[in-house]
Amino acid sequence: MSLDALRGFDMFWIIGADALVSALNRMSQTGPTKFLARQLEHADWEGFRFYDLIFPLFVFMVGASIVFSLTKTIAESGRGVAIQRVIRRGVLLYLVGLFYSGGFSGPWPELRLMGVLNRIALAYLFGGLLFCLFKPRTLVAICAGLLVSYWAIMTFLPIRNFQLTREAVAQVAQNAGDTQTSDYYRNATSPNPSGVLNSPAWQATERLFFATTNRVSGQFGKGLNVADHFDFQHLPGRKHDTFFDPEGFLSTIPAIATCLLGVFAGQLLRNRNLADLQKVGWLIGAGVLAAGIGWLWNFQFPVIKKIWTSSYVLVAGGYSAMLLGLFYLVVDVWKKQWWCQPFVWMGMNSITIYLTKNILGGFGKLAGRFVGGDVKAFFDTHVATGFGDLMISIVGLLLAFWFVHFLYKRKIFLRI
Repeated sequence: MSLDALRGFDMFWIIGADALVSALNRMSQTGPTKFLARQLEHADWEGFRFYDLIFPLFVFMVGASIVFSLTKTIAESGRGVAIQRVIRRGVLLYLVGLFYSGGFSGPWPELRLMGVLNRIALAYLFGGLLFCLFKPRTLVAICAGLLVSYWAIMTFLPIRNFQLTREAVAQVAQNAGDTQTSDYYRNATSPNPSGVLNSPAWQATERLFFATTNRVSGQFGKGLNVADHFDFQHLPGRKHDTFFDPEGFLSTIPAIATCLLGVFAGQLLRNRNLADLQKVGWLIGAGVLAAGIGWLWNFQFPVIKKIWTSSYVLVAGGYSAMLLGLFYLVVDVWKKQWWCQPFVWMGMNSITIYLTKNILGGFGKLAGRFVGGDVKAFFDTHVATGFGDLMISIVGLLLAFWFVHFLYKRKIFLRI
């Protein structure tokens, strides 16, 4: 149950708890509310906040779940059936990711090929295949190899000394006398050129990029690193950050390692030779060690979520292991389960609630139909400024929990 509860706890912050904290901060900007609100925003580039844990924690949980689901499949139906299942589910989840990002609602190249669900699909696909094919010790070596290889690529491979951000490209274009391209990128309302067919701004950027002959290495800045340059040159379709994607091609390599860290946690939980409290100790101890190594590595290879650096993998994986250890202790060892039932409902239908949030435009939007408009204005006027937003956040969360409880009671689960 701790696996489902932790997965639901993770989704809780995505579905609307972040909006709840933001509303509290708008109502009363005290030290604690400012701190919590800041933790529920992603670090702009380098660094780590609580919200930077949400995505890798889910990938970590995918790895832990792989152990429980595929071990049973291998034992009952054989390794071949398990591999077929992994491939089928990975492909289906990737297709769902395309749908989530808009699918074919716009003409090519508006389609975004890499996104959150797409990354989860690829991490599951490769993590699941590796679990089916290799023994635990080999998996440890593969995980370490992925992290070290990604570090070596990012550190030693030379790239053009060209920063791929709108501000930097605008300046380069201006220096080259291309005022049209410069004005395009300085205008915040200009559309993302990577999603526009034969975009003049994109073509001009390519000319400026390939005209740069100076090479650098060991750079990890925004738009000036191997992963971002690789996306710019090789990732087709619309890029989330104009020239590159935070879920791009190369950064998928360490994301697979995040999934494998979850596999190791799942194997530990299934180990019948260890007592429950020993498992808790191993999870928390390994988590502390991994996070410590990650923060030490940060001095050379910074902790950066948007390019999923190897140090970020260890920091996030360490925190994930510690959280899993605490949840396992409370939920499965001490059997104190009454408090986590809503998280279990959400955790057992995590993909469903995630897709539903996207289709509805957020549960807060639906909540606005109940406590928005004049109702919100009444709360803001007669209770406190910002109380209306707080009520919308609370009602949105209640609607989300009601929805997953409805599905849970009727045993409706979306299992791709």
